[in-house]
Amino acid sequence: MKSILAISAAAFCFCAAPAAEAALVADISVINRSTGERLPTYRHAGKLYVAGKPGDRYALELKNRTGDRLLTVVSVDGVNVVSGETAATSQRGYVLSPLGSTEIAGWRKSSQDVAAFYFTALPDSYAGRTNRPANVGVIGIAAFREYREPVNSSHENALGESRTDSAPAAPAASKAEAKRGAAADERLGTGHGERLYAPAQQVEFRKASERPDEIISVYYDSFDNLRAQGIIPTARHRPIPNPFPSDRFVPDPS
Repeated sequence: MKSILAISAAAFCFCAAPAAEAALVADISVINRSTGERLPTYRHAGKLYVAGKPGDRYALELKNRTGDRLLTVVSVDGVNVVSGETAATSQRGYVLSPLGSTEIAGWRKSSQDVAAFYFTALPDSYAGRTNRPANVGVIGIAAFREYREPVNSSHENALGESRTDSAPAAPAASKAEAKRGAAADERLGTGHGERLYAPAQQVEFRKASERPDEIISVYYDSFDNLRAQGIIPTARHRPIPNPFPSDRFVPDPS
């Protein structure tokens, strides 16, 4: 398999619960960048869902479950988050170090910054504004294991890899982004927000196979929309206890 250029992701500790319960080589979680909380996942008809709030910024936390480097091609609304192309599994992505993880907070604009992800109405989404609305509402990763050279080979593919100990703090959403937030009954997409500092560097990665070892998809919409579709169950109200349900005398216990 030929080598490709990929983006080296900053490495963090490997911890916390994944979005995909049966993940094989990678995990993905959706994080609210304002609160730091991981959005809860809902399983429905074999698919995973998260509920987003219009105007909120979010990030994707990717984790490598293997002891080798892993290439993750990342798609939001059917668009590659590194190149902006209509997503395909053969494209560039982020390289995770062994058992490492990283947060991807936006669309890659350069080796130094990204344009923030935020939940918004479909017409304001990046996919919608670039005339590609068909796949709005889904986040995906295609994960590839790295090719291993035979034991006697001395060939080295990696060009370098950067590491950091922490991610930059998320600033509050701008008034313009909040104003563009969708109403509860509108379908949600992901907007192209303000620039955030997120340094990365290119490295060479040789895939073990052109077929992904794993593809994980996480669908999203507003809480009300997911509840209306039956994906988030409506809370069942318990009946209020009646202190005097009967006027009979006390019977013997059975």
